[in-house]
Amino acid sequence: MGRSYSDWAARLRVPLGFGLGLAYLVFSQPSLRRLEAGVGVALAGLAVRGWAAGHLDKNQSLATSGPYASTRNPLYLGSLFIGLGFAIAGGSWTLGGAFAGLFLLVYWPVIRREEDYLRKKFGAVYDRYADGVPLLFPMGLPRRDTAPGERFRWQRYRKNREYEAAIGYAAGVVFLALKLALR
Repeated sequence: MGRSYSDWAARLRVPLGFGLGLAYLVFSQPSLRRLEAGVGVALAGLAVRGWAAGHLDKNQSLATSGPYASTRNPLYLGSLFIGLGFAIAGGSWTLGGAFAGLFLLVYWPVIRREEDYLRKKFGAVYDRYADGVPLLFPMGLPRRDTAPGERFRWQRYRKNREYEAAIGYAAGVVFLALKLALR
């Protein structure tokens, strides 16, 4: 995929996500069982995102501690689980397919674009890190030689505005519960 496509994907990922969210408001059909299962999967994704945000100093240093010791993209992995969880909770194969398509067609090139940026910014340090840590899905035990001593910090979590994902999660759960109760 060319540079212009990844630039387009980076610019439109948020508006396209909001568009999918609007479709979700209209077409989701939650049941109690699906809601319970999906909310749990989405909560796991939210936890991964929050954990990652507490280890990330954007554009300052290469994050390699916490979840970054197991995956180079824990924020996107968390988003994947949040989307999957809400697709399950919403009970629509169509919405699930739309989310999968959005992730592959929009987020995948953004991941690659960010990887290019990190490689340019951190050079050989990033190359060594990337050689030992999977791009998205964790495999095996986390690396122990990555950023020893770096700990989760709430200050980073707040600076990265990850609380917005928590607010969105809570709003989604409340919406689905209300939609289920009003049927």
